[in-house]
Amino acid sequence: MSNFNEINDYCEAHSTPQSEVLHQLERATYMKTLAPQMLSGHLQGTFLRFISGMLKPKAILEIGTFTGYSAICMAEGLAEGGVLHTIDPNPEIRHISEEYFAKAGVQDKIVAHLGKAEDIIPGLNLIFDLVFIDAGKLEYGLFYDLVVDKVRKGGIILADNTLWSGKVLLPNKDADTQAIDDFNKKIQEDERVENLLMPIRDGLMMVRKV
Repeated sequence: MSNFNEINDYCEAHSTPQSEVLHQLERATYMKTLAPQMLSGHLQGTFLRFISGMLKPKAILEIGTFTGYSAICMAEGLAEGGVLHTIDPNPEIRHISEEYFAKAGVQDKIVAHLGKAEDIIPGLNLIFDLVFIDAGKLEYGLFYDLVVDKVRKGGIILADNTLWSGKVLLPNKDADTQAIDDFNKKIQEDERVENLLMPIRDGLMMVRKV
């Protein structure tokens, strides 16, 4: 049986290629950041673009900008006049996302917030069609509580890293792993939503408000 990397390479080879701008951003992320594995990447980025394109959202919220790859993918699906709010506390890599938002031609569709999500989200007086959570794992439950009432009926919440390299299956979990496991259980028990946990990349939780 092929290993995960070979399967991933096969999937990428048989999927629509990423744009040249996203390819450049991926390379820049690996060259200029200390944790390039945080990048969404080709397959997940394409999935995000597809979801956004199907929803045609007027408002998107992203928790965890990093270098802007996922924001660019989702911004491509925005409805006319739509806006994507993205939040990140790290000022040191902000210049990368700003550069590539401009290169992708989506800078006028994106509002980038610098700071902690728990401080910024309460001040966003919007109803979101799509939310993507990809930030501190210890705060996933908090982030969910902050956004779920700001999502319209039929809207989608996506959360990355919800399998956490398979460590959610371990009997003895570290703090991050326990937080992810608690988050997954929290979603499963929430009667306001229906959900699907998918083995895409490092696990992607898809939540639909009902």
